[in-house]
Amino acid sequence: MHLTAPYLRRAGITGSWRIDKPVTGAHAGVVVIPALAEADNLGATLQSLAANPPELLARFLLLVVVNQRGDANEGDKADNRATLASLPLWRRQYALEHLHWIDAAAPGLELPAKQGVGLARKIGLDLALPHLEYGANDPLLICLDADTLVQPDYLNAVTRHFADSTRGGAGIPFRHRTAADPAGQDAIHRYELFLRSYVLGLELAGSPYAFHTVGSAMACRVSAYVAAGGMNRRLAGEDFYFLQQIQKTAGVASMTGTTVHPSPRASHRVPFGTGRAVGDMVKEGTGRLLFYQPILFVLLGEWLRMVEQGGDKSGATLQEGAGEISPHLESFLNRAGFAATWDNLKRHNPAGERRMTAFHGWFDAFRTMRLLHVLTEAAYPRVHPEQAVAPLLARAGHDSPPAIADQLELLRRLQGSSAVGLQR
Repeated sequence: MHLTAPYLRRAGITGSWRIDKPVTGAHAGVVVIPALAEADNLGATLQSLAANPPELLARFLLLVVVNQRGDANEGDKADNRATLASLPLWRRQYALEHLHWIDAAAPGLELPAKQGVGLARKIGLDLALPHLEYGANDPLLICLDADTLVQPDYLNAVTRHFADSTRGGAGIPFRHRTAADPAGQDAIHRYELFLRSYVLGLELAGSPYAFHTVGSAMACRVSAYVAAGGMNRRLAGEDFYFLQQIQKTAGVASMTGTTVHPSPRASHRVPFGTGRAVGDMVKEGTGRLLFYQPILFVLLGEWLRMVEQGGDKSGATLQEGAGEISPHLESFLNRAGFAATWDNLKRHNPAGERRMTAFHGWFDAFRTMRLLHVLTEAAYPRVHPEQAVAPLLARAGHDSPPAIADQLELLRRLQGSSAVGLQR
């Protein structure tokens, strides 16, 4: 019995959702694409996938999850109907033999209330599992979005990465496409710079969570997916929590060799994320998105090093020492119950790598972000990028260009997102 069977019984998707028709053959992996009112965009995404080598396309299942909740507006419902009608045409037009879809939009098949992209991804990933090739293989699960374009080297780069990597998950390089107008371009530049400077700050601090969590640019092995408990059902932030869990159980590596190109458009479908941030900035001005002060990552790094060098110190001693870094850090740790947690970790994990792995399982990406929020609110209010990005780049050994667009381009290069490829 393959390891997916107990997972599907324990945590797999339940409901009436089905793949459109029987899937032929067993596949080396699947690309899952949730689609909500994407009739105008999905064709271009599929066309970009079709430019990948035919021999690789033949090995991958492509699975679109057309989805909506029951409270969706009539425009979105009509758009989804158009998408479902177009998918057979796109399958023929782009010669995508293994393109399939799941109807999660028709009456009786709609997503439950307060559900969204997390559940849509989970439906596709879980329903794909029985159609993958196991035996000596550990198939690949790739997440894409219906408004995102990929390059002709996409499937090759993902396949090659996992052939070489020992880690179970990967963040795929990304760069947002050019916006339709200057206001939108300023907004997407600022938002992507915020994402990249945050990851740079985590890297400088020595956090194991210094990787991007972009839903349209992530992949994992089936074994890692199962070990992590599968995709979560969150309405937003599903990518952040998913890769956090993958990191805890199987590790995440940032891959190279290709770049995906998400849409820069504004959207208010979810409470936070790219579309929401861009929409708010276009409406209210880019100045509404402020950055963390660089000192926060210095304090974070001092804390992580203190723990790593903590040896057999008690939790109370480490917590008290944290107060010398920042009294707000000590207060945060006290409220989180760090002292007792650390003493328990010490009892169950020998010193060294195993203990630090356990610590980072507790002090994870979410708790790291919460600490930065606490420090921001208590003592270090957010600042404009002019005050935030240059000091981080200097600490990383790089001169900072003055313009936001140039700072972003530098960080894109440093973080593996190629300047060539699809930019439309």
